[in-house]
Amino acid sequence: MRTAHLGNRLVLVHEDGAVDVEKASVGRFSSDPQAVFDRWEEFTAWARTPAAQDAERMPLEERRLGAPVPRPRQVFAVALNYADHIAESALDTPARPAVFTKYPTSLAGPYDTVELPSAMVDWEVELVAVIGLRAHRVRAEDAWKHVAGLTLGQDLSERRIQLQGPAPQFALGKSFPGFSPTGPVMVTPDEFADPDDLALGCAVDGETMQASRTGRMVFPVAEQIAWLSAVCPLLPGDLVFTGTPAGVGGARTPRRFLAPGEELHSWIDGIGALRNRLVAGVGYPDGPGA
Repeated sequence: MRTAHLGNRLVLVHEDGAVDVEKASVGRFSSDPQAVFDRWEEFTAWARTPAAQDAERMPLEERRLGAPVPRPRQVFAVALNYADHIAESALDTPARPAVFTKYPTSLAGPYDTVELPSAMVDWEVELVAVIGLRAHRVRAEDAWKHVAGLTLGQDLSERRIQLQGPAPQFALGKSFPGFSPTGPVMVTPDEFADPDDLALGCAVDGETMQASRTGRMVFPVAEQIAWLSAVCPLLPGDLVFTGTPAGVGGARTPRRFLAPGEELHSWIDGIGALRNRLVAGVGYPDGPGA
């Protein structure tokens, strides 16, 4: 099953178009794309019925798509989760997932324009897991039962703020408005032959910067959920950005960052692509705190 956020309404996505969930369910489920996660099991059961499968289609206008999970209560992210990215960062492999947060106000849609606050904004393509059932102290072998689906994300990062000070400011440096584009759809795990091994990558103006597979994660999705839920209860609709592979701009020689006028194209097989245009924001190129 694929869901999306089309024109501020929850839709089911089929090959021949989209189904408006509120209309097809005669009001049983809200049009709010976020509200569905609090009734995820009931919703997935309904989505398999003829009322949902045979409902009237409407065109899936991709440019009207928003973030498939627009208002998560919590957004977690995991750093240093691919060996080649750890090597290019000249850091040691962590013994446990290295966790930070991104603030929900940084979320954006798959085709949204992103304002650059400075000339030091980097790209990080990532698989994003969406929680469907509350998870607290779950074992890794049970973790996938708590995942509603998978989507694609960019963990855009302003490197100066992220790394400044005696305690790095990951949450701030990765939470400017628009720094977390996601989409274009959310796909349930059963749609993949192996949800633990998907090809992903990104390109800037057609030049490929990252290309890898999620099967190369140091800590797979299930282990991340087990570790996070050992401390924090994960709530329906929460997001987990699962780490990025090698190829970020800050690790290149010379360093390479995003510039106004460029397009960041990101993709994951089986989910789709993001296309985000970059423009100069307020304070560009120096940025806040310069």
